[in-house]
Amino acid sequence: MEAEQTEHVLDAGPVRLAQLLAAGEVSATELTTEVLARIEATQPTLNTFRRIRTEAALREAADADRRLRAGERAPLLGVPMAMKDDLDLAGEPTSFGCAGDFPPAATDSELAQRLREAGAIIVGKTNTPELGQWPFTEGPAFGITRNPWQPDHTPGGSSGGSAAAVAAGIVPVAVGSDGAGSIRIPASWTHLVGIKPERPAVNTDGDNMFGISISGPLARRTADAALVVDVLAGRDPSQDGTLAAAGKDPGRLRIGLSFRAPLTGYRVHLDPRIRQAVLRLAGVLTSLGHDVVPADPTYGLIGLNFLPKSTAGLYGWLAKVPDPTLLDRRTMKNMANGRRVGRYLVGFAKATEGRYERQVGTVFQQVDVLLVPTTATPPPRVESWSRLPDRQLNRMMVSACPYAWPWNVLGWPGVNVPAGLTDDGLPVGAQLLGPAGTEGRLVSLAAQLEAVEKWADRRPPVS
Repeated sequence: MEAEQTEHVLDAGPVRLAQLLAAGEVSATELTTEVLARIEATQPTLNTFRRIRTEAALREAADADRRLRAGERAPLLGVPMAMKDDLDLAGEPTSFGCAGDFPPAATDSELAQRLREAGAIIVGKTNTPELGQWPFTEGPAFGITRNPWQPDHTPGGSSGGSAAAVAAGIVPVAVGSDGAGSIRIPASWTHLVGIKPERPAVNTDGDNMFGISISGPLARRTADAALVVDVLAGRDPSQDGTLAAAGKDPGRLRIGLSFRAPLTGYRVHLDPRIRQAVLRLAGVLTSLGHDVVPADPTYGLIGLNFLPKSTAGLYGWLAKVPDPTLLDRRTMKNMANGRRVGRYLVGFAKATEGRYERQVGTVFQQVDVLLVPTTATPPPRVESWSRLPDRQLNRMMVSACPYAWPWNVLGWPGVNVPAGLTDDGLPVGAQLLGPAGTEGRLVSLAAQLEAVEKWADRRPPVS
């Protein structure tokens, strides 16, 4: 059953919270204190955070309150939030899901700096699987991160800690990163909006995956996610950016409905519950005046572009790990593959990017937007994948999550939107996908869907 709760002001989301803070109706210290209490209450059950910045966050909240009283304004001034533990935050280790004694970062990453400049209070860093490799968030370094909709199921990965923290109402918004669907997959499995921004609008500094990974937000509402996209991109949200698009009518669109998965070498079986959920959303879009038609992209052998970058990117992390003997044996095998293929195939992969953009892009001569499942299955149970041998694990996770990663190769924008719950209460999602330059259109369409679907009104039992 879904939770029946009294709304707290913190649940309003960052767009509204920024307004309330500016009006003096709530203080940053009050909000941050509440977030820290929620973290403490849920860590034993959901285990969403790797690092918690209790003292530092309260100091920063007090400073935000002083700045607000002095009349200073910034897009996220005083708003508490979280970030995935794959970006540097000064004074905190960046362990990216790995075990070992990582040194504190000396400086902020560029994206952390932008969040701070916008006034955000980063209360901590959220859990992620080892080097973000898997669509579940478990590991010996931190344990098991659980899904607030059903704690015996995973919230997904690799931004699983961020997703679970937002879905449970621990924080109003969080930043994740998406190298093969790592924002969109956990967003779909926790009933959230997750935006993979367009490359290179948001620079992911420290990205070792040769451009396929990019940071973005997870939130309960489209406008809240859009606000954070603007901040990460260094744009003024009060201007004509992604947040502005959330308030615009997308106009009548021709939307392509596709269930075709790209070629991976593994069989993909789309769960009929997800097919039905995506078809239901297609019906909602039709009722909103859009034309929904069948339209399949031609993916070809786009996986040949993805694999060299992803495995060579893993190998690039080896020098950052203080004790490689603590790494998962599957990580070491993937790194070895990256070392072998990196020098030979990454250049080839980058040289073929334009070919795949043209090949996949032909579908957008017929339609404006694609509607595609985010995953092929609902969220699996915790520990159901984490102990599998590498070959079996690869088959299971590629078969369950085949739909997201091509958009990382292309660098184009994608938005996960909630598609509903299965009969047994597990969230599933759908992707709105477009070519370069259509991030605003996708956000406008997601906001239009949200207005009738009212996603944020549904809360998980553990929250």
